[in-house]
Amino acid sequence: MADIFREVDEEVRQDRALAFWNRYQNLIIAVAAIVVIAAGGWRFWQAQQLKNAYAADDKLQAAMALSREGKSKEAEAAFAALAKDAPKGYAAIAQMRAAGELAASDRKAAVAAFDKLAADASFDPLFRDVARLRAGMIRVDDADMKEIEERLSPLAAAGEPFRSSARELLGLAALKFGDLDQAGRMFDQIVTDTESPAAMKQRAEAFLGLVRSDRKPK
Repeated sequence: MADIFREVDEEVRQDRALAFWNRYQNLIIAVAAIVVIAAGGWRFWQAQQLKNAYAADDKLQAAMALSREGKSKEAEAAFAALAKDAPKGYAAIAQMRAAGELAASDRKAAVAAFDKLAADASFDPLFRDVARLRAGMIRVDDADMKEIEERLSPLAAAGEPFRSSARELLGLAALKFGDLDQAGRMFDQIVTDTESPAAMKQRAEAFLGLVRSDRKPK
């Protein structure tokens, strides 16, 4: 008797499954087709992205080679062209390098280019900080101390990724303007920061020696 009930129950399940299939087969087939097409489209998109990245990398390497050869104008044009159609990461690097090449021929234009990148909210925050630092590096030679501090002090704050570089530039600017106390503070912050690069610590210690020797009575 139990076997009969099991057979009846199995037939009921089969009937329900068949009814479900007859009712929804078109929808099931459509969903399956969409899944297959979407998977194929995703793989195609991935392949295209990889292809574009390889092409952008080749162009970036070629532009960098021009820069190493001292062909600043050609390098700047190559970086600018790459920035227009490269994938986002490569475009950001190309924009930064194009602004850097400008510094060889037009420092004012280079600063303006870096300032524009630093103000671009669509840019990665780390890239924006690099742009601020590069602009500050160029202006250290020409600007007054007030402008240099406005540009670099935010980057020199504790926890900032490029604080050691910013502090070094501020220390050098302070030396230039004869502010030994400020220079000493900046170089001391580099020396006491456990995360400062070793080479930068060595330079800071050397500059601190200069500061201390200038402070001695003569």
